[in-house]
Amino acid sequence: MEKEKNFQASPTLSVNERKTHSSPLSPYKAVPELSLKAYTQGSAEEQKRFVEDLFAALKYFGFVIFRDHPIPLELLNQSYQLSQEFFSLPESEKQKYAKPEQGFQRGYTPFGREHAKDSPVPDLKEFWHVGRDLPQGHRYEEHFPLNVWPEELPTFRPTFQNLFHQLDEVGRLVLKALTVPLQVEANYFDKMTDSGSSILRLLHYPPIPDGVDPRCVRAAAHEDINLITLLVSASASGLQLKTHDGQWLPVETSPNNLVVDAGDMLARITNGVIPSTTHRVVNPEGPNTSRYSMPFFMHPNPDALLTCLPSCRGLGAQFPDITANDFLMQRLKEIGLT
Repeated sequence: MEKEKNFQASPTLSVNERKTHSSPLSPYKAVPELSLKAYTQGSAEEQKRFVEDLFAALKYFGFVIFRDHPIPLELLNQSYQLSQEFFSLPESEKQKYAKPEQGFQRGYTPFGREHAKDSPVPDLKEFWHVGRDLPQGHRYEEHFPLNVWPEELPTFRPTFQNLFHQLDEVGRLVLKALTVPLQVEANYFDKMTDSGSSILRLLHYPPIPDGVDPRCVRAAAHEDINLITLLVSASASGLQLKTHDGQWLPVETSPNNLVVDAGDMLARITNGVIPSTTHRVVNPEGPNTSRYSMPFFMHPNPDALLTCLPSCRGLGAQFPDITANDFLMQRLKEIGLT
């Protein structure tokens, strides 16, 4: 199918309508896998093709998969091992690191605390948050709680600080690639995210408990809040996205790849040209075992203005301007974390 040359949004479709709008042509049967090395080390033609394919995949699915990324496999394996070790600790030990007064934006969030927006039941998961470390006196210091580190695992801190940094760098690469089709200056997203409120979430979905509410799933249908999410492929299947025709499509790839999806903030500034696609994590159909994953939620700086990009405005922006922090606080309240 010929690549679209007009990037302007239709003013007649809301973001939600875009999620279920049927295209007369369906160019994909699964989420495309792209080589990130083609962008970072490829020829000019390979880089151009990567950008075109990235934009096309995100416009169609809101999702894309990267192979050949620069994050060392050794670091990913060590991170998963440490995550499993932490979640294996007794509940009383984990609860020491719960910080409800910080909106659970750092440290441990207990099982059953978070729910999807508008969901009457909780998700079947527990998790740990790692945020950005800022120097003392930084202009965003008031927006960033201090990180919490489990004293039982001495290598936890350096490992996840390293993983946070590397995922942050990959996220900046992805956003830079989008500046060409979105027709903004090359450093547009660099300036927006140089001290962003990004979060690395270490997720544990335990075996489904006996007697659980049948409406509960590991992660109910939702859209992400942020600009983009980089997901280190999980230890077990279960991730699904909602397609244009309302069907649930499994998102599966090698455990060494990165799954990337667009969040509400990116959908907002692109006027829905790039959708924030509904997705979920379903309960296991086979053995009732744990599932681990590590999504990195890439956020703008707290005072960054979420405003519609001129190339996506069409006949008018669908959403009023709002700062990234105000939007984040609204959404955290909706999902039960504040």
